[in-house]
Amino acid sequence: MENVIIIGSGCAGMSAAIYTARGGLSPLVIEGLQPGGQITTTSEVENFPGFPDGIDGFGLVWNMRTQAEKFGAKILNAVVESVDFSSETKKIFCSGNQVFEAKKIIIATGASARLTGAKNEKELFGGKGVSTCATCDGAFYRGKDVVVVGGGDSACEEAVFLTRFANSVKLIHRRGELRASKIMADRLLKNEKIAPVWDSVVKEVLVGDDGKCAGILVENVKDNSVSKIDCQGVFVAIGHKPNTDVFKGKIDMDEEGYIIPAQNSLVRTNVENVFVAGDCSDKHFRQAITASAMGAMAGIEVSR
Repeated sequence: MENVIIIGSGCAGMSAAIYTARGGLSPLVIEGLQPGGQITTTSEVENFPGFPDGIDGFGLVWNMRTQAEKFGAKILNAVVESVDFSSETKKIFCSGNQVFEAKKIIIATGASARLTGAKNEKELFGGKGVSTCATCDGAFYRGKDVVVVGGGDSACEEAVFLTRFANSVKLIHRRGELRASKIMADRLLKNEKIAPVWDSVVKEVLVGDDGKCAGILVENVKDNSVSKIDCQGVFVAIGHKPNTDVFKGKIDMDEEGYIIPAQNSLVRTNVENVFVAGDCSDKHFRQAITASAMGAMAGIEVSR
């Protein structure tokens, strides 16, 4: 019987591990499909406090892991396949026919950004020109030409934010009008640095001689014509999917699959002694620092 099991090993999970381990609970951390979480795909993190020269995403989460292990956290490379939260003792069923029991659970499984599926997109994701976070990576594109893919509020916010740094911003949208709220759409359309490209989808991200993004090929969905847009950055803003499928029917979620915190709490859930932290619950900020903060809060709650 474990005191606490933490499901997920990104910033939220490792922050929770540090706090619970330091509290003497010897947590078991189940890494999941992507050990270290989404941030491991980020080549440089400049906005995490304490690193004035920046740090790569893998290095950041590895430091957190080392710190958690120093205090007695146990790290298991496995994937959670199902859970049973119906009784006081929580059961976690993992790959390899492994079953674990715990008094308390922290869910920190994160969320995955949706990509377009364009050729070379995955290969250039994370430091080579394709990103899903303007707040994280926008400053790297100062004076450069970038595109944003999407047509909702998030895409508009990303595009407007990027005008602080980029020389130009083109918004690629598969429809002839934005899906965003009127206020966000108006803000984007009035910005002289943003040029919409309507009725179009990205077919390919072009790779330059330096192995980074050199442009994109877009296809018009009405006449199937293909054109090239020169750019050094592609920001995909077509939504995120929380990694919570395994918890469906076991815990309160919204229609998108994000775990809903209990009333008057950021990290408690509707199931007693089951807590949540990070991007599997937070759909607004999605930052390493906010995920870490939620992990700390969950760790403190569990340790009480």
